[in-house]
Amino acid sequence: MNRQKFIMALTLGLVPIVVSAKRALKILDPGPVGGGCDGRELMYEGMPGKLSNTSYLPGWAAGGKKLIVEGTVYRKDGRTVAPNIIVYIYHTDSKGYYSPFANQVQGKRHGYLRGWVKTGCDGKYRFYTTMPAPYPQRSNPAHIHPVIKEPGINEYYIDEYQFDNDPLLTRELRDKAEDRGGTGIIKLRKTTSGILVCKRDIILGYNIPNYR
Repeated sequence: MNRQKFIMALTLGLVPIVVSAKRALKILDPGPVGGGCDGRELMYEGMPGKLSNTSYLPGWAAGGKKLIVEGTVYRKDGRTVAPNIIVYIYHTDSKGYYSPFANQVQGKRHGYLRGWVKTGCDGKYRFYTTMPAPYPQRSNPAHIHPVIKEPGINEYYIDEYQFDNDPLLTRELRDKAEDRGGTGIIKLRKTTSGILVCKRDIILGYNIPNYR
């Protein structure tokens, strides 16, 4: 066997070994829970040291169309309530921008309309905020970005909160939803005082890649 044939045979023999090694490494370390999530680390910037299951975002007291976002967080079985879960949200203002405060430094890219809750023993959470607007001159539906942080697991995003009556939420977009954490498409109801309320329950790990 000449040198060229020997090297070729050796290379071909090593290919299955390398492939098997890569597969083994992927099994041992499949990557972060939830996969990639651009900007998720911003949830820690400006996060209060003490959290409760209720959060008032800055927009609530500043006018605008008031919105209450509430629900219960469940374990992956969809029945057992999950305490001590941090839910972080951020969204656009009434003009569709992630506008920061004039002197905002932390989490600036997410704007000033951001907040955190930590579920209690009943798994419930509630945000007091305002209705987000769609991005200007774009066809994206209005939405709220959520990020989940469980004890002992890296933070991961779930499906955006989107509003069932939004004309921009087309059938095509509904069909593309990944249902991470359960469906994010929610119905709005209005209280007698004119405040909009929506409920979304969250199932930890549901349709979340690498969840373990």
